[in-house]
Amino acid sequence: MKLLFLACLTPRSGNYTTAARLREYIEAAGHNCCLRDVADFKTPEEVTHLILEEEFDGCLAIHLYKGGRLLLGTSAPFGVVLGGTDINEDVKHEVKREVMGKVLQKARFAVAFSSELKESAATFWPFHRNKIYVQAQGIEAKDCPSFKMSEFLQSTGLTSNHFEDLHIFLLVCGMRRVKDPLYLVKVFSEWHLEDPSVYLIIIGPEIDPAFTEEVASSVKRANGVLLASERPQGELQAAMKTSFALVNSSISEGMSAAVLEAMNLNVPVLARNIPGNASIVKHEETGLLFSSPQEFIQLSKKLMQDASLRQRLVLNAKAYVTERHSTDMERLTYQQLIHLLK
Repeated sequence: MKLLFLACLTPRSGNYTTAARLREYIEAAGHNCCLRDVADFKTPEEVTHLILEEEFDGCLAIHLYKGGRLLLGTSAPFGVVLGGTDINEDVKHEVKREVMGKVLQKARFAVAFSSELKESAATFWPFHRNKIYVQAQGIEAKDCPSFKMSEFLQSTGLTSNHFEDLHIFLLVCGMRRVKDPLYLVKVFSEWHLEDPSVYLIIIGPEIDPAFTEEVASSVKRANGVLLASERPQGELQAAMKTSFALVNSSISEGMSAAVLEAMNLNVPVLARNIPGNASIVKHEETGLLFSSPQEFIQLSKKLMQDASLRQRLVLNAKAYVTERHSTDMERLTYQQLIHLLK
C-alpha cells in the first residue's frame, strides 16, 4: 500500500521521533509511507487533493485534532494515533471536541498509548471504544556518544571546579506552555541558595518563540536554574545518563518519551502527578510523583539522601520499560493495524 502519514514534525520533538519510528515499522512491512508535517496544510481540502493526486491507498495521523481533522474530507481509509494533548486538553474546547468525534467516527482504528488514555477518550465517545487499541510507545536501547557533563554544563554558562559533586536535575521538554517548564523554577532557586550543589537544567527545542523568551527571562533571574539549547537525541540521552535525575513538570502528557528514555537509561524520574505520567510512573516503585513544587523538593532531597531508594527505582523502572515498552511489540501492532486500511 501507498500511505500518507500526517504528524507534527517539529525537529527533535516527541511527535517527530514517534512518527519516524512508526514510519520505519510501516515500510519494514513492505508499504510505501510518505511522512508529511501537518503544518504544510491549512485545510482538509488540500490533503484530499494530495491524496487523489498521489494516489494514496490510505492514511495515518498522529493527534486526533491536529492531524485527524485534515483527513475529514477524504474517502481514503485512515487510522489515528491519539497524541495525549488532544484527549487531555483539546476536548475542553467544544468545537475541537466535535471535530475529533467526527474523526474518530470515520477512522478504521485509533491507537492510545495507555489504557488510561483510551478510557479518557471513551468517556467522550463511548460508541467508538472498540476501535481504540492500546499500544504503549516502544523504547530502544541505544549507545550514547562519549559525553562530558562538565563541557555540557560550561555551555550553559555554569563554571565550577567540582562538577562531579553537583546534583544535576534535567528537565527535557519542548518550549511550550503545556510542558510548564517554569513550574519548579522559584522553589528550585530557593533550594539552590540552601544547597549550592543542586542545579536544574531545562533543555528542549524552541517550539513557541514567545514562550521561549519568557522562559529565558525567568531563568536569568533564578539561582541554580539554567537553560540549555536543544541537542541531537544521542547527546541528549548521554546528558540524561550522567545527570542525577530526569524531571517532568508538564500540565498534560500522552506518554513522555523523555521519561521512558530515562527509565531505560537507569536514571531516576521525578514526574508531575498527572494521568499521562502516572500511567507509566508508579510512585516509589518506578519513580517519584509530585503534586506541588514543595513536594518536588521534598522528594528530591529524599532521593539524594536514600541510596537504596534510588537503586530500587532505577532497577524497577528498567524492568518495567523492558517488559512493557518493547519496540518488537509496537512494530507488530502497527503492522497488523495497517491491514485494516485495505
